[in-house]
Amino acid sequence: MNNLLKLLLALFVVACSQPKSAESDESTESEENKPTASLERLWASDTTLSTAESVFFDAGNNVLYVSCIGGVPPNAQDEDGFIAKISPEDGSIVELNWVTGIDAPKGMGMVGETLYVANIDEVVLINTTSGEVTERISVPDATFLNDITTDDEGNVYISDSNRNRIHKLSPGGEVSVWIEDSSLGGPNGLFHDGDRMMLATFGAGNFSTINYADSSISVVADSINGGDGIVKVDDAFLVSNWNGEVYYVSSEWEKELILDTKEMGANAADIEFIASTNTLLVPTFFGNQVVAYKLNK
Repeated sequence: MNNLLKLLLALFVVACSQPKSAESDESTESEENKPTASLERLWASDTTLSTAESVFFDAGNNVLYVSCIGGVPPNAQDEDGFIAKISPEDGSIVELNWVTGIDAPKGMGMVGETLYVANIDEVVLINTTSGEVTERISVPDATFLNDITTDDEGNVYISDSNRNRIHKLSPGGEVSVWIEDSSLGGPNGLFHDGDRMMLATFGAGNFSTINYADSSISVVADSINGGDGIVKVDDAFLVSNWNGEVYYVSSEWEKELILDTKEMGANAADIEFIASTNTLLVPTFFGNQVVAYKLNK
C-alpha cells in the first residue's frame, strides 16, 4: 500500500476516536510576542456535513459549497459523497444534498458557472445554476486526487497526493501531467498566484512555490505537517494542516500558528477565505462541520 495512503489511514483511525464537534476554539498566541494575526470564532455549522473536506466560496451566488466525503476511507468508490450548500453569513444549511453520487469529493475550483471537484481518479463538473453533473473527466493513473486550483486562462490544476503529480486540465478538456516529482512529498493544497503556484504537501509538510515558466520548486516554509489548504490574505497566506492547525505565513515566509484544535479532535482541512469580510472557513473533517473565524491582523 502506498506510504502516503498508509499515513492517511493511520491518521483517520486516530481521529475517529476523538470528539467530532469543536464546541470552542482558541487561537494560539505567544506569551512573549504580540501575534501578527489572530482568529475570532464567528459561527459553526451543524454536524450534518459528513466528513467535511473542502469549502469553496461562490461570490456570484453568495454561497459556500462544502465537499463531504461521507464514509471513509477517503479513496473508497462508494458513491456516498456529496456537495452541500451553506450560508456564508451563519453556516446554516441551504441544501444539504445539493449534488450526490460522488465517491469522495475533495478540493474544488470554479471556472465560469462550472464547479470542478476532485474525486479520487476523476474530475466532476457541476453546473452551479442547475446543480447537475455535466461531465466526469477521468484522470489517467490517478489514485488520490486531492486539491484543485484554476488560473486566469481557465486551466484547472489537480494534485494527486499518492502519485506525486499535479495534473492540468485545459479548457478544451485535455488532461496532462503538468509536473511529477518525488520531492513533492505528497502534494495536496494548491493556490494559483500570478506567475507561480503555491503548494502545501501532506507528506513532507512543506509550503512551496512552483514557477510556471520552468516548473522549478522552492520550499519557503517547512514543518507544516499534513499540509492541506491554502488561501491568500493580502500579500500573506494562511495554510492549514489536516491535523487541526492553521498557520499565518508572511510575505517574508515567516510562519505563525494562529489556530490549534488538535486536542478537541477537530481537523483543519481545505480552508477558504472571504476577503470582503475577513472570514476564514475551516472544514473540520471528522468534526462534520464548518467553523468560521474572523481574521484580525
